[in-house]
Amino acid sequence: MTDVSSHSGNRAVIAALGANLFIAVTKFGAWALTGAASMLAEGVHSVADTANQVLLLRGGRTAQREATDEHPFGYGRAPFISAFMVSVILFSLGGLFAIYEALEKYQEVLHHKPNELLEGAWWWVPLAVLGFAIVAEGFSLRTAVHESRPVKGSQSWFRFIRTSKSPQLPVVLLEDSAALIGLVFALLGVGLTLLTGDGIWDAIGTGLIGALLIVVAIVLAVETRSLLLGEAASPEAVRTIVDALAGTEGVERVIHLRTLHLGPEEVLVAAKIAVEPTTSARRVAEVIDAAEVAIRAADPQVTALYLEPDIDRGVSA
Repeated sequence: MTDVSSHSGNRAVIAALGANLFIAVTKFGAWALTGAASMLAEGVHSVADTANQVLLLRGGRTAQREATDEHPFGYGRAPFISAFMVSVILFSLGGLFAIYEALEKYQEVLHHKPNELLEGAWWWVPLAVLGFAIVAEGFSLRTAVHESRPVKGSQSWFRFIRTSKSPQLPVVLLEDSAALIGLVFALLGVGLTLLTGDGIWDAIGTGLIGALLIVVAIVLAVETRSLLLGEAASPEAVRTIVDALAGTEGVERVIHLRTLHLGPEEVLVAAKIAVEPTTSARRVAEVIDAAEVAIRAADPQVTALYLEPDIDRGVSA
């Protein structure tokens, strides 16, 4: 990912942060007036999303820190850690809380406890807040989609989310999509409760919100776990590096090559290359230097590069 896509990710995160912060206040206000469980679950969902965006921004800033003796390859993986923490917050604060609140609401309905949403004068507030929230979240998702398109290229959205080495845009896309779907669930829960006079629909809507957040959290956890364990550069990037080596004068072939993402925009390359037979150490050094220049020119994301010269014995090591 280039610096442009990094800035795109920050813009998408900031847009989502602003939307979620304001929406959270309105949702909690609607819950306070009506006691609707769906509004409380959505309010907590927005708080979780707001915390997640702060984590993503913090991770991006940490990644810019210079390498130290203790961390010689820098802090490039900080965004991966932030994204994994996002999945934990969504699962616990968002998903599990919504499931708990749905069960509580079900118990209230089962025991015929008073329902503020049905009996109060503020029944219209949740509908107004949800309508506004859908518009705001739609704008946030539109921003995320707009910022993601140049980075996504010709890939499908599913493949982009699965293969992106930078977690910011995929996380915001998933969060905003989940937020819109969650708002629809809340609207159905509140709306059907008002239409039927049965609070069970509010409990069902809340439960659906919780299930949705848990699914999104699991998807994020799986993807970011892979990044934390260490993913290779994309096949396209590997081909670019191999072509750069193959095109270097004095390099006969690439015996083997390993790549590793140290961060969204930082790649480590280690390769054993067959060089032309020579008894001159100077010539070998010249070939290695030329190969390094060729690789860095072909892929600026290569920030750590280690090349081992060898004689071509006809096998890959």
